[in-house]
Amino acid sequence: MSKQGSAIIWLWLAALVFVLDIATKQIAEAFLNYGEPVYLLPVLDFTLLYNKGAAFSFLANEGGWQRWFFTAISLVVSIVLIVWLKKLPRTQLWLPIALALILGGALGNLFDRVMFGHVIDFISVHWDKSYFPAFNIADSAITVGAIMMAIDVVLEGKREAQQKAS
Repeated sequence: MSKQGSAIIWLWLAALVFVLDIATKQIAEAFLNYGEPVYLLPVLDFTLLYNKGAAFSFLANEGGWQRWFFTAISLVVSIVLIVWLKKLPRTQLWLPIALALILGGALGNLFDRVMFGHVIDFISVHWDKSYFPAFNIADSAITVGAIMMAIDVVLEGKREAQQKAS
């Protein structure tokens, strides 16, 4: 490893996402009644819901095995992300931020699965009577991180193409 260090320094961002996620979920648990929307804007409300599955409630109606399946996946992904961060140079910015956001979100939802057997969701976005699946801060961080990773892949491809051309 170089004298500059690794991008593991970005673990603080993952920890911040984790803390914000857990705190907002606990606030939702304390102040919202399950399944009863609290109107905020014409397209947004807070509705406390539990998701035993993965994104978009994938496998939510299974017999309970999915809890441990998604727990194992979250653990493996979290370890891979930490190792990846450790291997990246500290001078990189975009990709480590993306990985830290994904890691913080994965750990937030992992905490819920282990502690409660489900993920706590409470942010509900909709248009008229069409609802997007409810989500939380962890899901938002994972989504932003994944978009950042996709952008990084595109930009890296362009950089490589420019280097080959010159």
